[in-house]
This record gives sequence, structure tokens and C-alpha cells, in this order.
Amino acid sequence: MNTQSFVFTGAGGQGVITAAIILGEAAAIHEGLNAVQTQVYGPEARGGSTRADVVISKDPIRFPKVVNPHVLVCLTQEAYDKYGRIVQPGGVLLIDSLYVTNVKNTEAQQVILPIFETTRKEINNTVVFNIAVLGCILALTNIVRPESVLKALRTKIAPSYLDINTKALELGINMGTHWKDIKANGTKAHQKVKIC
Repeated sequence: MNTQSFVFTGAGGQGVITAAIILGEAAAIHEGLNAVQTQVYGPEARGGSTRADVVISKDPIRFPKVVNPHVLVCLTQEAYDKYGRIVQPGGVLLIDSLYVTNVKNTEAQQVILPIFETTRKEINNTVVFNIAVLGCILALTNIVRPESVLKALRTKIAPSYLDINTKALELGINMGTHWKDIKANGTKAHQKVKIC
């Protein structure tokens, strides 16, 4: 990995920007990589369109914006319709199946997972939906270690919320790993990850 680029898209209130910031901090502060994060969002407090870019590299980063990301996350239909085509051919397009229902063929690997519904069912609190999304990205890309994400999380949240965020991260990693297992060899079982 020399340079990897990520675009998170969705709506205000989904934690898109927070997830991008945490990923960038995990890479730069806890893994010794170069990282830059930028964001664009609508004027609405909730529900407006949101986009956050992250570039992570071992090399110096010359340009902070992402044009054709290696990984694109779409958490609303509007985001998918607007950005779905910018992902690189052969890249990863992560989609939440509840919010994005009209999907077109692309040259990217489309990973369609019920992240929101699984978070609601398994954790009973969707406020950590974005952290489950981040866990999926870690499983699909191995960009940083889960432990680095947890260290970054500790600087952003109250200690009383660390347990629920850890569960969400584990949940996302397990969903992404399960998808990779099925894609690779049709296996429907994998060993669940537990982050200490």
C-alpha cells in the first residue's frame, strides 16, 4: 500500500464525517502513516448530503481531494446516485442495503450489506452505525489495525460509550470478513473477531 483513497457519503446525522476523521487519525497518529481528511456537507443540521474524503499513504500526500477513490461508501440512495460512478474500476463500493435499494452494475466490487439493520438488531443502538461501517472497511481493506481505530475513538467519545463502539467495530469487521469469505470460497462461516 502506497496510497489509498476513501470517500464516505451519506446524510447528516449518519456519522459519515466522524468515521472519516477516526480513520484518518488512526492511520496518522497510531500507525505512523500520512493522512489527510476533507469534508463537504449541506447547510442542514440533519438529513443534508455529506461527503468526507480520506487519503492515507506511506508517501507524502500532494493533493487532499479524492477524484476516483479506491473505496467508496454510500449510505443513502442520493449519495449513491450522485457518487456511485466515481469509484475506481476494481475498487470497493460499500453500500448499506436499507438505504440504497436501486443499484446499478459498476466495475467496482459492490459490497451490499445490511449494516444499519444488523447494528439495530445486534447492538440495539444505531448511533454507532458509522463505527460498524468503519469496521466493514477495515475488514475489506486492512488499511489500519482495529486497535488503532479504538485508540482514535478514545479521544472522541466518553469512556462510557467505548464498549458500545467497540461492539459496533467488531460487528462491522465480522460482517466484512463474512462477505470476503463468501466471495472467496463460498464459505458461510468464519471465526468472529474480538477486539481486546
